[in-house]
Amino acid sequence: MVQSDIIIIGAGPVGLFTVFEAGLLKLRCHLIDSLPQPGGQLIEIYPKKPIYDIPGYPIINAGDLVNKLLDQIAVFKPGFTLGETVTSLEEIGDNQFVVSTNRGTQHRAPIVMIAGGLGVFEPRKPPIENLERYEDKGVEYIIKDPEFYRDKRVVISGGGDSALDWTIYFAENKIASEISLVHRRTSFRGHLDSVQKVMNLANEGRINLITDAEVVGINATTTNSLASVVIKHTNLGEIIKDADHFIPLFGLTPSLGPIADWGLEIEKNAVKVNTYDYSTNRKGVYAVGDMNTYPGKLKLILCGFHEGTLAVQSAFAKIYPNKKNVLKYTTVNGVNGF
Repeated sequence: MVQSDIIIIGAGPVGLFTVFEAGLLKLRCHLIDSLPQPGGQLIEIYPKKPIYDIPGYPIINAGDLVNKLLDQIAVFKPGFTLGETVTSLEEIGDNQFVVSTNRGTQHRAPIVMIAGGLGVFEPRKPPIENLERYEDKGVEYIIKDPEFYRDKRVVISGGGDSALDWTIYFAENKIASEISLVHRRTSFRGHLDSVQKVMNLANEGRINLITDAEVVGINATTTNSLASVVIKHTNLGEIIKDADHFIPLFGLTPSLGPIADWGLEIEKNAVKVNTYDYSTNRKGVYAVGDMNTYPGKLKLILCGFHEGTLAVQSAFAKIYPNKKNVLKYTTVNGVNGF
């Protein structure tokens, strides 16, 4: 059984930065994540997507931010259990918790920090017959590596920011040999600036913009891979569009998963916390980042960094109740590992 000071459930950006703040207090952390690599949503959903609200970085790609966070905490040598899902949280004697995973791995610590983002995600899939048959054979719900689509014919479906942003990215960087965006309305839900860029790209002939339409069927090759999509247009009727890849971007449905059964106070699919230290109703258990909720909550990475910082200060007091913690600035003391 792995013993540490803090078990962090979730290795996304907030979980990673929490390791840094804990390390400054000489607290050892072990992170557990169901994904096979650290980074959470930033790596799994949009590693190449630019982020604009990280202090000190006018713009930084999601994947680059994760790499810098990993560099920042390397000196503290955190442990990682990746590709395993936490299934249970059990409180035992001596103010300790045992956290177990779906593979039988067990971890022990006096403090548990839940930094699992929005929880477990499932893509919202369009109601197309036999769609699952073509998953990983030309149908994808998440774009992980844009280069995977280099010189391919790509059809994206959706009207939100994700569909707009990836259409723009593919076109402006000349990734796909042909890029088509299909949306069932003429208006979009995304940012107005992105909508205008898409309109401009369509007017320039750099993308195929098909509105008032939706993808309703899949045609296959002789090897059962995607050959084309069937588009139902309001005025033009049925359109067959040759494609190597069909990417319906209708968002993801989050779920708390096993966390919902741990006796925590839940509100609107999030864990309620005390904003004094982001503790939950279970002593020794904290929730930081998108996983928590409180009045005035903003689901921003920046806010999660703040929450993790205060939670670690409180955790130190619980682990060492007789030891005074004096705040020391890194500009004076530097960053020293174990």
